[in-house]
Amino acid sequence: MPLLPSAPPLVLPDLTGSTYVVTGANSGLGLESTRALVAAGAHVVMAVRDPGRGEQAAAQVAAGAAGAGSTEVRALDLADLASVRAFADAWEGPLTGLLCNAGIMMTPQGRTKDGFELQVGTNHLGHFALTNLLLPHVTDRVVVVSSLLHRGPQLDPDDLDVTRGWSPTRAYQVSKLANLLFVLELDRRLVAAGSPVRALAAHPGYAATHLQSHHASRFAVAAMSLGNLVLATPAAEGARPSLLALTADLPGNTFVGPTRLGGFRGAPGPVGRSPQALDTATATRLWDVSEERTGVHWPL
Repeated sequence: MPLLPSAPPLVLPDLTGSTYVVTGANSGLGLESTRALVAAGAHVVMAVRDPGRGEQAAAQVAAGAAGAGSTEVRALDLADLASVRAFADAWEGPLTGLLCNAGIMMTPQGRTKDGFELQVGTNHLGHFALTNLLLPHVTDRVVVVSSLLHRGPQLDPDDLDVTRGWSPTRAYQVSKLANLLFVLELDRRLVAAGSPVRALAAHPGYAATHLQSHHASRFAVAAMSLGNLVLATPAAEGARPSLLALTADLPGNTFVGPTRLGGFRGAPGPVGRSPQALDTATATRLWDVSEERTGVHWPL
């Protein structure tokens, strides 16, 4: 049980009649986001890599939803562009909001099925492709989950595989900075196209999830497990910035996170980001490279 007090509960508006896609919805922040959206009346498509685990999570949500909203489970592997395209190709009808929540953190070195550096390929390029493929259906909001750890090594759009100085931490930091630069350029394009859709970013602060258990270093896993016990907020609290970004009347390109203790804890609200996360030239170049790497282009 964390030693520090939790932030006040977040009250969502009535979401009856709305539809959301939440990636990585079977556990952690994604599961808690799904619970809250369903409780407010939304229909949530739980986009998960393992449909079996997704169905188990959906049953948990249904058991506590008091008949408010609803869920369905669909397969999505962000580390496989064929899976991303299949998910998007099967979509029909309007989509109120897309929550790009899924991610991996500080894993051993690896590659996606398309040959991308594993963390950048999953956390950024998979969501980049998914967002652009679904964007013609989106009516209100795209929210991408980043991290406080975007403040780190600079991102080189022409070295997205992090071939220079790769480490589990550096690759994760690059992927989370890429998330923010993606939102920066996505919202700019939406505004230029006259679209009513807004793109925002969020981060959970320090939330206790299974994400920290996959670090390549056993020492780091042990240290993070201790941090989860004494410092981290529950996953439900960590999901609040994403939920606020997804449902509140906030300007595009807003970054939402905990507002106390340096962004680690507290009630969610607009927060700052690193200077490079606001670098429009880097964001534009990242977009161009992401289109080249994924073969997915701006649809509006």
